[in-house]
Amino acid sequence: MSSGGLKDRNAETLEDVNAVTKELKYLYYKRLLPIEKQYGFQHFHSPSFEDADFDNKPMVLVMGQYSTGKTTFIRYLLEQDFPGSRVGPEPTTDSFTAIMHGELEELIPGNALSVDPKKPFRHLNSFGNTFLNRFQCALLPNQVLESISIIDTPGILSSAKRRMSRGYDFPAVLRWFAERVDHIILLFDAHKLEFSDELTRAFGALCGYEDKLRVVLNKADRVDSQQLMRVYGALMWSLGKVFQTPEILRVYIVSLWSQPRLLSDHCQLLELEELDLLADIRNLPRNAAVRKLNDLVKRARLVRAHAHIISHLKQEMPTVFCKESKKQNLIYELPLIFSKIQQQQRVPAGDFPDCAKMQARLMGQDFTKFKTLKPSLMASLDKLLSNDIAKLMPLLHQQDLKKASPPGIPDGTFLQTGRSLFEQVTKSGESREIQNDEWVVTKDKQKYDEIFYNLCPNEGKLSGTKAKEWMVSTHLPNSVLGHIWRLSDVDCDGMLDDEEFALAIHLIEAKLEGHGLPGELPAHLVPPLKRLHKGLAV
Repeated sequence: MSSGGLKDRNAETLEDVNAVTKELKYLYYKRLLPIEKQYGFQHFHSPSFEDADFDNKPMVLVMGQYSTGKTTFIRYLLEQDFPGSRVGPEPTTDSFTAIMHGELEELIPGNALSVDPKKPFRHLNSFGNTFLNRFQCALLPNQVLESISIIDTPGILSSAKRRMSRGYDFPAVLRWFAERVDHIILLFDAHKLEFSDELTRAFGALCGYEDKLRVVLNKADRVDSQQLMRVYGALMWSLGKVFQTPEILRVYIVSLWSQPRLLSDHCQLLELEELDLLADIRNLPRNAAVRKLNDLVKRARLVRAHAHIISHLKQEMPTVFCKESKKQNLIYELPLIFSKIQQQQRVPAGDFPDCAKMQARLMGQDFTKFKTLKPSLMASLDKLLSNDIAKLMPLLHQQDLKKASPPGIPDGTFLQTGRSLFEQVTKSGESREIQNDEWVVTKDKQKYDEIFYNLCPNEGKLSGTKAKEWMVSTHLPNSVLGHIWRLSDVDCDGMLDDEEFALAIHLIEAKLEGHGLPGELPAHLVPPLKRLHKGLAV
């Protein structure tokens, strides 16, 4: 398909996503929000949604113990540093950092974020100044961030380091983010699987959001296959004790950074796992509308159960005497009340909130201010669940039909930067004219040609198989090598001549030195004999 046709289909699919989002926003404000306000839903569960909650890009929450590679993983995705990032073996990330797209690099403090109506973080002010002083937003121009946003979290401390309080409710903050993000990346280090008290409490905050969880066993190239098998088994056993679910959590075994991997006999496994994980993240924008619809339905079911609970408690309260003792009895009998509502109102058991947490929150409430069921509001909620949501399904079906080229994150996007070693610009910012003698690879081409001819090219070209054998020996990830191949095969014939092979080595050496790769091959890197093919003036 032509690039023009691809853009048209992307635009059409994006319109479908926006249409679903707009309709969900309308249904929430018309059907659901009045019931939330009527029965004080925000005092027991989560704050009301705002426009930013519907309009924001898909978000990925990255969490794990300190020194498991959280910040390095984010840098690997973005292929560049972001403002405020630090990497080290000690706990270097002590703040929550929202990494989002912006035209200029900028760091916004938490107190300013909490009053910005365009950002979905206004309700975080309920956690107080201590948290807001540990919260920031890093804006930077990056193609990945045009489609998703990433939340970096403080490293979860081990038991030996868990002596001082953070000053805010860390698990509650995690749960706030878990409710709103699309994916939760939970990183573990293959060298340490200590489950500290804080890590266990963090897991408790994720309960109910296991469908968003992606467990990543990182730095797996640092252990041999026998050790990896034991580490994987220990991790699965520990996770099984924490997450009481019948499904087995998906664990990706990877080594996520841009440096060469150590030689191991499970390199192919690491490559396949990495591709699966990156494909999962890349598809997030395609499934944004489905996720928002799913979250709204889950919230509506919880609101319905909450309304019945509050109404029942109000009806059971005496009008004059013994109000406090009756309140205590009702809280104690809450499990029985749940069962009674389930039978009488036919509300599924899975729609009810956690009973112990509900009991704790009811302790500080004045039951006399609760309100009984309002038939018109409940009828409106039932219409939302039975009719309105069903009418949105055709729009989602249209989106599925167009998924051959949806507006996801493009292939290779995880491997490029906004500005890298490969950009040559003048002081005024304008590209220099290309000259035949300006090819930067020329100075090392004699050395590269020796490697090229030692690989026995056929009729002046190396086949993909021969070139791959040499490129894999550099131990760069296959995803990086694949991107280098696409850049180097200028004439797209599936083979490399001496100039294209020299270009590939040049890119590999630059990557090994820590430089980012360009998304598209800059004009000054195109081999001189290929510039006519590229339509460049020489």
